[in-house]
Amino acid sequence: MSNRSPAGRLYLDDLHVGQRFVSASHTIDEQQIKAFAAQFDPQPFHMDADAAADTLFKGLAASGWHTAAITMRLNVEGGLPLAGGIIGAGGEITWPAPTRPSDVLHVESEVVEITPSRSKPDRGIATIVSRTINQRGEVVQNLTAKLVVPRRART
Repeated sequence: MSNRSPAGRLYLDDLHVGQRFVSASHTIDEQQIKAFAAQFDPQPFHMDADAAADTLFKGLAASGWHTAAITMRLNVEGGLPLAGGIIGAGGEITWPAPTRPSDVLHVESEVVEITPSRSKPDRGIATIVSRTINQRGEVVQNLTAKLVVPRRART
C-alpha cells in the first residue's frame, strides 16, 4: 500500500475511537427507487406505489440495497475520508425504517474499534458504525463495517 493519499485522507494512525464523520446529503426520488429496483431488486413494494400500499411497507419503499448503495456513495464522496478508499472486510447491516421517495439522506459514522494487523504492519482494521438518517431524524440503515485501512509508512 502506498504512503501517499489524497489530501485530507486519514490513515489508521490518524483514527481514534469515538471519532465522528458526517457526509453530505442525497435526495432520493420515486424514479431512482423504481430504476434501482427494476435492475437489482424487482419486488412490487419497490416498483409500484399502488401494489406497495397493501404490503408491510404501506407505500413505495427503496430497496435496502439501494439505501446501502447511497450510503456507500456518500461515504466515498467525503463522509468517511479514509486513505486507500473504503475497503470492506465484513460487517452487519440492518434497515430499521424504510427509505421513501423524497427522503433526504445523510450518513453519520463513528470509529468504534481500531486493530492494527499483527501479520501485515502496513494496515489494520477500523470498525466503523455508520447510521444513514433521513430528514425526519429516522435511522433508515445501520451498518457496522470492518474496514481495511492503511497505516502510514514507517521511516
